[in-house]
Amino acid sequence: MGLPRIARVFGAVNIGSFRVAAMIMGVSETGEMVVLGSGHRQAQGIHRGFVTDMTAATYAIRNAVERAEENAGTRVQSVWVGCAGAGLTSRVAKVEVPIGGRRIEEEDIEHLLLAANQNIEPDGRMVLHAQPAHYTLDGAHGVANPKGLHAERLGVDIHVMLAEGAPVRNLKDAVENAHLSVESVVAAPIAAGYACLSPEERELGTAMIELGGEVTNIGIFKHGMLVGLTSIPLGAADITDAVASAFGIRRFQAERLKCLAGSAIASPSDHREMVPVNAPGDGVSEDHKINRAELVSVITEQLARLTDEAGRALKGLDFAGARGQVVLTGGGAQLAGVAEFMQGALGRPVRVGKPPELRGLPDAMRNPGFATLAGLCIYAANDPIDIRSIDKRYQKTTRATGVGLINRIWSAAREHF
Repeated sequence: MGLPRIARVFGAVNIGSFRVAAMIMGVSETGEMVVLGSGHRQAQGIHRGFVTDMTAATYAIRNAVERAEENAGTRVQSVWVGCAGAGLTSRVAKVEVPIGGRRIEEEDIEHLLLAANQNIEPDGRMVLHAQPAHYTLDGAHGVANPKGLHAERLGVDIHVMLAEGAPVRNLKDAVENAHLSVESVVAAPIAAGYACLSPEERELGTAMIELGGEVTNIGIFKHGMLVGLTSIPLGAADITDAVASAFGIRRFQAERLKCLAGSAIASPSDHREMVPVNAPGDGVSEDHKINRAELVSVITEQLARLTDEAGRALKGLDFAGARGQVVLTGGGAQLAGVAEFMQGALGRPVRVGKPPELRGLPDAMRNPGFATLAGLCIYAANDPIDIRSIDKRYQKTTRATGVGLINRIWSAAREHF
């Protein structure tokens, strides 16, 4: 079956500490999302989510995008950028305006969002997102669209994502130096939530642990939005380093051992199995072997440290007493048995979150390591409203007097007669 007619094309780049991945997505005239091309490469110039070498980071970004463009057979001029570091924090701002019992019009909603925009308090930090999560009528939650309803007071809960300004500007500079413009910088936990969580999970309460290369982001989703977020400066690369240090081998050998022979769950036969350090075709002796039980022991020791930190983070985010599940994603979630390990350690259901089924998504990307990249594309396709983009000139027409009043009366007459 051929590709559907594509109406929109956009690009996304997820800049992690382990890899830089790019995707070019098309949206058909019927709204179907189609992956046109993708590419990824090892990250350079990025440490714990921060740009540490501008030249190296720019090269990695340009190279990943060029690979995606080659696969897609088209070029992109701008991209949506995923950010996992930069001291991300999340908060919810609640705003209400009086309505007086009348029917809510579009102008009332815009007036409310303008009022909410004026109530954002970034405390010297950069605002990445300021998006309405849901509306309230006289304190009652769960209103998706209040237009046409009656209420005494109309309210809105605004999800505000904050970050440190300098690291985000460095990230944007690295992308722009690669001859690309930035559509928006999107917090990686939000993108991962779009990819891995259902609307019901985001509504009822779910914790997401994004186990990246050098940073682990822990977010709490409830009432349809990210209500809490914290980061741990530990990740899957720390497990790799522990393996390399324990057995006196190089990082690439440790990474391969971790991925191919490692596990978070020990088995009775591990102590009898010897695992070769060098792979066939490396051009070196395959006699160097290590005991698999020792490998698993090193892995679980580091994973226990990370899980302890995650447990404390969940408690700090008031999720410790909740019964909601945990969704584990990110490249570190590909470790065999990691969900079972964390489920036992955290004492709550844990599942692995993967990218949704997208047409054209390569098999190599159908794993947790690319969930955030897929989520970036879904986020870009939805393009959720940001209250900062609302035209402030609207304030000049909010009063229903003079011509404005005549226009509203004429609109009501056409609607009802």
